[in-house]
Parts: sequence; C-alpha cells; structure tokens
Amino acid sequence: MFDDFEGEVWDEHQWEAHLNEIEKQNTKLQKFIAPDSSDRAPRWLHLIRESNSTFDAVDAFIEEELRFDDPYFMDEDDDDLPADWEDELDDSLWDEWEEEELFWEDEEDFDEGEEWKEMSESFARSNNGSIEMLDIYNHSRELAAAILQWAESINPQKLPASGNDFIGNVLKIGAKIAGGYSFGFEHEFLGGNIAYTKKALYCANDALTLLQRELKRTGLLDNKSYYHFHGQLFELRNNIGIYIQELREEFYNGI
Repeated sequence: MFDDFEGEVWDEHQWEAHLNEIEKQNTKLQKFIAPDSSDRAPRWLHLIRESNSTFDAVDAFIEEELRFDDPYFMDEDDDDLPADWEDELDDSLWDEWEEEELFWEDEEDFDEGEEWKEMSESFARSNNGSIEMLDIYNHSRELAAAILQWAESINPQKLPASGNDFIGNVLKIGAKIAGGYSFGFEHEFLGGNIAYTKKALYCANDALTLLQRELKRTGLLDNKSYYHFHGQLFELRNNIGIYIQELREEFYNGI
C-alpha cells in the first residue's frame, strides 16, 4: 500500500489520490452495513431520533463517518455484516484489500465514544491535545446542530433531495475536519491532514451552493434563518480555507 512511502514524504496531492481511492472502495463496502433500504428516512433523521440532542446526533454522525472513512474499519467477525458479504464483493477488490498492510493498526488514540476526540500530545497542534480546541471544528459542530434543529421542525416528506444533500454536506464538514486532525501535525503526515481538511472545504462549498441555488427558493427557510445559515456557513468556509493555508505553510516550512 505504501511501497512509495518509504523515504518519501507525501504531499497533499499524493494523499488526496490515496484517500479518494480508499473512499471509492469504502463506498462499495458500506452497503453491507447500511441501514435497511426499505426505510427511506435520511440518515440524519435516524440519528436525531436515536439521540438526546442535536449535538449528540452530530457527534454520532461524525463518529460513524470516521468509521466509514477508516480504510480498515471492518473486522472479519463483524456482526453487522451478512455471512456472505465477502462473496458479493468483486474478487479483484477483495484481493487488493487483503494484500494491503494495515496502516492504522495502532488505534490507542482512536477509541470509541467520547474518547475519539482526544488525540495524543504528539499529534496535537500547538500542544492543545484535543480537537475541541480547534475553532473551525467547534464552529462546524455548532452549525450542524443548529441546522439539524431546523431540519427537525420540517416534515421530512416536504424536504427535497437538495435539502437532504445540504444537511449531509454540513454534517460532513466536521467529520472531515476531525479526519484530518487525526493524521496529526508531524511532517510526514501533514499532507494527509491537508487532504482530508480539503474535503471539509469541498463540503462547505457544496452546502453553500445548495443553500443559495436550491433551498432559498423552496420557502422552507424564512429570511432570518437563511441569512443566518448563509453567514455562518460562509464564515466557516473561509476559515477552513485559511486553516488549510496555515497547514500548507507548516508543511513546506518543514521540508
């Protein structure tokens, strides 16, 4: 998997190509652990129903998304998988999967529940030690919770596909920031941090586009809510861009 990694520090573009390939593979694998397809309710609605608050729903989404994004999130004895799930995969995909070495074998810094937020000191930017010290993460989490609170007040049947896409993109912003943060800030992994955080930027841009071009004309948002969400999302998108530039400076100054 990392034959070319020995003696070479990957930049954000090499990491991005690698992460995109993993994403393609995981998209195919996720169908085996997805909720019952007979229930057409969006995932965010399930999380709201299962959680005590919108913040809990956001945290549950982030944790679930990180598990999906982990290239080795499945165990051979995973109870959530059907018995014949391996047989249903393309042989070529599974063979490639089996041959790869586990890159994230040590998961001591990525425990279940609340502990997934806590990263080791060696991976903490400015010795903060926790992603909850990262302003853009906190902002993304607060915005996602506010948008879930708005979405909860709407009849799901009246929400168009673009509305579900908007909510999904907003939720993914925090998950992608957390995914980047989990790479840490050591030079050899900083490119992965940047590549992952760029995915948060893409989600923010997509959410803004959907808000401006689709949701604005549906009448589901009053003017006050629309301009509030737009302002918060616009600010968050810009701050993510600034954060990426700061990470790039750290990367290139470290060469």
